[in-house]
This record gives sequence, structure tokens and C-alpha cells, in this order.
Amino acid sequence: MQKAMDLPKRVELYDTTLRDGAQAEGVSFTVEDKIKIARQLDEFGMHYIEGGWPGANDTDEEFFTRARTIPWQNARIAAFSMTRRKGMRAEEDPNMQKLLASGAPVITLVGKSWDFHVTHALHVSLEENLQMIADSVRMMKRAGREVIYDA
Repeated sequence: MQKAMDLPKRVELYDTTLRDGAQAEGVSFTVEDKIKIARQLDEFGMHYIEGGWPGANDTDEEFFTRARTIPWQNARIAAFSMTRRKGMRAEEDPNMQKLLASGAPVITLVGKSWDFHVTHALHVSLEENLQMIADSVRMMKRAGREVIYDA
């Protein structure tokens, strides 16, 4: 068992309001809304702000374009997407390209971690799923991005 003194001394907070919060019924953020919310979260001291899914819509595209020009004091902006698709290389996947093009310093990749989802939703082997995750993470790390895996 790890001693208490060996544990990390800092807990980092990751906010999903700009993506997850925008999925609530009746909520529709403009680019200006997203920028204002992100600035408030940054001022609050949030460590990570998930800006959305690059390529999902024009609002998210414009948010990432504008976010690159803002000097964030506390937060790191994260772009969200899934791992590479089955049957293709990460470098060929349009979602992977959009993540890099977003300019976000942090990439959050959602992937399947339950074997039932892997075999019944993705229709791939467990080995292929692990390769999809590894390829996606490797590509983003090679591009110098911090990667967060969302299981």
C-alpha cells in the first residue's frame, strides 16, 4: 500500500460544461457564450476546460480558433473526440485530424472499456480496441499534446 506522503499533493479539476452541459435540453451556447463561460472557469482556477468536439459543429470550430488566441491564466483547453475508427490508421482518421487542427494543448479521447461495448457496439475484438486506443494516444503524444483517456 502506498504511504500517504507518496500520494499526489494536487487534485486537478476538469470541467465539461462547454460540451456535456451543452447537451441538455434547451441549452444552446453561442461562441460568445462559450468564451465567456471558459473565461469565468479560468478565473475560478479550473485546471482543464473541455471546449467541445472539433468538427462537430461551427460553434465548436470557432471556439477552438478563438481559444488559441486567449492567454489562459489557469486552465488548459481540451478537445474531445473518440479514438480512431476501426479499420484505419489514426493518421487517416478525420476525427484525429480535427483534434490536431483544433490547436488544443490537451486531447481527451473517449474509448470503450467494457468488453460488451467493444464487441457489441464497436464490433471489434478486444485486441483491436486496445490498438485503437494505443494508436490514438500515441498519435496525439507524438504531436506534443497532453492526453486524457475517458473510459
